[in-house]
Amino acid sequence: MTTSASVPVEPEDAISTDGTVTDRLIDANQQYAAAFTDPGMDARPVLRVAVVACMDARLDLHAALGLELGDCHTIRNAGGVVTDDVIRSLTISQRALGTRSVVLIHHTGCGLESLTEDFRHELEMEVGQRPAWAVEAFRDVEQDVRQSMQRVRTSPFLLHTDDVRGFVFDVKTGRLREIDPA
Repeated sequence: MTTSASVPVEPEDAISTDGTVTDRLIDANQQYAAAFTDPGMDARPVLRVAVVACMDARLDLHAALGLELGDCHTIRNAGGVVTDDVIRSLTISQRALGTRSVVLIHHTGCGLESLTEDFRHELEMEVGQRPAWAVEAFRDVEQDVRQSMQRVRTSPFLLHTDDVRGFVFDVKTGRLREIDPA
């Protein structure tokens, strides 16, 4: 049975003729490691900020935000939605590693805008088990940013909820647009 929940086939040009995409990544890592020098930093982000963003491959967060290695914690998932696992990561980031600020970044043209919770039901029909997680699909990206800001601000596990800001990244212009939490 093939549903919209099925994984699409990768384009042939994404796979090297000498192996898999993973083989290509491992080869790239070997080249990276050959020139690598220990930057001499620990896991505490220099800017004391955690960025929560969508996993979309079009978002180059470090370039878009002018960040360098070690500046922030980056937490990514489908939609950049604040889920229980994001709260878990933010809690560790704040309580164990000293972050104080949270930046939330959704984006235009997000794939979650075209999904519904029916995705879970289709998966259940296909594999015989319903996922424990919610899809967290949305129709209004600005409203979803507001909801994500609210989830961070009201979490009892987070120590620092006064500097939480949300944005929508425009994938066509590269610009961030701040969302009013009200």
